[in-house]
Amino acid sequence: MSAEILRVHPDEPQPERIEYIVSCLRQGDVVALPTDTFYGLAVDPVNLHAVEQIYQIKSRLKHKPLSLLIASLAQAYELARDIDDRFDRLAERFWPGPLTIIVRAGGKLPLRSTANTGNVALRIPDAPIARAVVECFGLPITATSANLAGASECAHAACVRDQIGDRIPLIVDGGPSGHAVPTTIVDLSGNNGLWQILREGAISTHEIALALQR
Repeated sequence: MSAEILRVHPDEPQPERIEYIVSCLRQGDVVALPTDTFYGLAVDPVNLHAVEQIYQIKSRLKHKPLSLLIASLAQAYELARDIDDRFDRLAERFWPGPLTIIVRAGGKLPLRSTANTGNVALRIPDAPIARAVVECFGLPITATSANLAGASECAHAACVRDQIGDRIPLIVDGGPSGHAVPTTIVDLSGNNGLWQILREGAISTHEIALALQR
């Protein structure tokens, strides 16, 4: 199998092409597309067969949960539980953008989609193609990086093709992705108002701390 390459305008995604991408997601396909950091692998997170495919494609350890792209704060509240004002402060300050926030998952997500952790990692992307797909799909999509486990992340569709083009059916070519560094990951799933930076990326720890101290 060799992946189909679908060119989509990075700033003004063509609606008919977005609809085609969404139709692929609805039938359980894995789709690589650009986000505001690197290219990611998108599937319907409720489709457990599709979720399993991602772990196989990436040779990814199965205890690592997949991050989800969402279209709005309302979607975040549908997917999570025990959200507090720390989440609201970070979302208001940094979304849409390269910040992934880990919170406790609500009952709508299968436990397998959280890698049995009970947590979910959420982000509203600042990338027109990804946002258009999520909005058209009406559900969140996964956004784990489109590369083999241990290999470098991909900022171009050609990189995705070279690494995993024989493992997925569709690569959306939207030109170079937005950043040369990954998202920052903040874990808010702990108790007692504690938070933790799991990965410092496009947003610095200092910026996160300032937002949470307001």
